[in-house]
Amino acid sequence: MPAYNMAGPRSSTLEAGEAFRYSAPVANPNLGATVLMSPFSGPSGSPLDAKVYAANTTITKTADVNNTSTGALSTGIGFSPACEYPGGITTAALGVTLAASKVGRSGFDDDYTPGVTLPNGTASTTAILTAIGGGKCTITPGAGSDYSRGVSTLAPYVAQPLLGYGNGGSRDAGAGPAFTGFAMKTVTAAADVAAAGVVETGFVNRSGAILKLGQSQFGSASAASAAVT
Repeated sequence: MPAYNMAGPRSSTLEAGEAFRYSAPVANPNLGATVLMSPFSGPSGSPLDAKVYAANTTITKTADVNNTSTGALSTGIGFSPACEYPGGITTAALGVTLAASKVGRSGFDDDYTPGVTLPNGTASTTAILTAIGGGKCTITPGAGSDYSRGVSTLAPYVAQPLLGYGNGGSRDAGAGPAFTGFAMKTVTAAADVAAAGVVETGFVNRSGAILKLGQSQFGSASAASAAVT
């Protein structure tokens, strides 16, 4: 699925003799509800972004001229910016005492970073939480350059967070042309936070609604993620 939010604008220019042309997404969309994307294929120019073959070759690939990218909604099933149940979970309702990091959350720890944080709370050093095997293998060819007899070995990318865009958060960030995106982390409001407001230092509210005092969500990082390596 293209990394493009359906609520965003599209552009279309008819050429001479054309009655209809597919409306291509505008570059770097940022409108509509927040959606998730893969760091490997979501931002424009990322390692597995959409590519097309030039007409005169079967080897050289060029960037997709429609700027569609390929990573929206491809990862992160079960995640969304609003990670709290409606009304929240209270200790009184449960009849037990919970750690502060658990109150009102849908089973997510405070400061949890999807794609990076291991179940024990520490950060992974490779991308095994984002892609099977860490997302990359290298092939050592057989005799000479015989790749048909090669050996494939896992060579995972470094840890990569799930990325989100929409509600004012852009799909492509950084200098490019291999753009990056904005990671998420569980954050808790110390006061009511308006849409696009800062929830905690370095993370903003991209849910499109007011985050009430004490509520939690996956806040969107204000600084772009590192390039995929």
